[in-house]
Amino acid sequence: MTESRTQQKAQGAPPLPEALRVGVADSHTHLDMQEPSVEEALAAAASVGVETLVQVGCDLERSRWAAETAAAHSAVHAAVALHPNEAPRAAARGELDASLTEIEKLAALPQVLAVGETGLDYFRTGEDGIGSQQYSFRSHIAIAKRQGRALVIHDREAHADVLRILDEEGAPDRTVFHCFSGDAEMAQLCAAKGWFMSFAGNVTFKNAQPLRDALAVAPPELVLVETDAPFLTPAPYRGRPNAPYLVPVTLRAMAETKGMSEDDLAEHVAANTARAFGY
Repeated sequence: MTESRTQQKAQGAPPLPEALRVGVADSHTHLDMQEPSVEEALAAAASVGVETLVQVGCDLERSRWAAETAAAHSAVHAAVALHPNEAPRAAARGELDASLTEIEKLAALPQVLAVGETGLDYFRTGEDGIGSQQYSFRSHIAIAKRQGRALVIHDREAHADVLRILDEEGAPDRTVFHCFSGDAEMAQLCAAKGWFMSFAGNVTFKNAQPLRDALAVAPPELVLVETDAPFLTPAPYRGRPNAPYLVPVTLRAMAETKGMSEDDLAEHVAANTARAFGY
């Protein structure tokens, strides 16, 4: 464990926030990377009005875990995929196509409502990994369309290529930009396409004004909220472990940015998430 992770654990989990009056969903979380048991995480989330979770797989093993967990818990839905950073690793092992075949088998399961997180990540992958990332992304788009599933996109420092490939391949009817990282111009472009934009705890960070500008122009009927837990813990708890029960902290900050009441935004988010994932 790194020193920073040790410091985070030493600070402990943030306290439970005041419960939402209108229940919502955490549209993107990683329960398999969090300290509490699934049952404990679900109970804490439910106690503050976070009624539904989308558990997201990042490789074949974690995608299988997501499907199994969703099958066992009615409040959990699964998304399955090879993360963009996993694609070059699978390619190097000669396993990319075989892994994609297995992802499609998982995507066909009834408890799996989305294919993701897939997309492009040019922050952690060098030039030699771009080809396999783009191949994997195109393959996941095709899987989502064949299986009638939502597509959940991871886009880090790759906006232009993500948008280009979506146009070239044809985006699925339900497309979600997880942890939206674009600016106001990109938000307007996504809105014109009818794509959902999911905002995480980093929208609360002091240096995230471009994200807040994007949120401000995003139509309420296309906005989702997520934790991406255990990552991206919202202020004032940045640096401490994130979890689905902290969704209310982010949602309240989002409501302030949009000039909406907490209840009004929560009603939009709840309906949007159900529409995006088809539950």
